[in-house]
Amino acid sequence: MSIATQTGDQGDTSLLFGKRVPKTDPHIRANGAVDELSARLGLARASLKGTPGDPFITGGIFAIQKELVTVMGQIAVAPGDHERHAAQFPVVTPAMTDALTGLVHDLEQNHKIEFHRWATPGDCMGCAAIDLARTACRSAERDIIALRETDPDLSAEIPRYLNRLSDLLWLWARWVETKEAAAASDVPETTA
Repeated sequence: MSIATQTGDQGDTSLLFGKRVPKTDPHIRANGAVDELSARLGLARASLKGTPGDPFITGGIFAIQKELVTVMGQIAVAPGDHERHAAQFPVVTPAMTDALTGLVHDLEQNHKIEFHRWATPGDCMGCAAIDLARTACRSAERDIIALRETDPDLSAEIPRYLNRLSDLLWLWARWVETKEAAAASDVPETTA
């Protein structure tokens, strides 16, 4: 079967369990935002290979990208089908959010991260890519909060998970900046 099914050529698509909706439906918009977040996390993961952030952060990013598949599956469900979905597929749980909280607390307590008030992204490629993913995370969070206004049965754990993820991404970017700065200061200067 080809990926080019042509079923969406008229501007609609299917949610899980077959309900057709316009591609502008809030479920599709929120799912697109989470998909964009995952792609930006992929860019961050690729940017960090071979840097001081690898594999400490890259493994965590990959695990989160896998969890985002669960998020997208849960979002792609029409109102009234959430129980059916939960009976057949994994859902975002408080334990998933708590695991992100644990990573945040570990970074804050056990890793020396230097930052001064507001951070300006771009000190290094890896940290800039993480910050780009963080902004996508906040956008996805807003889209899901808006979706919950029309689909209140959508789990409140999803925006909580994304809120914690954006905290983690901010800290990871600062950690990479700190590590990159330390590595740069260890490089002996060359003279011309």
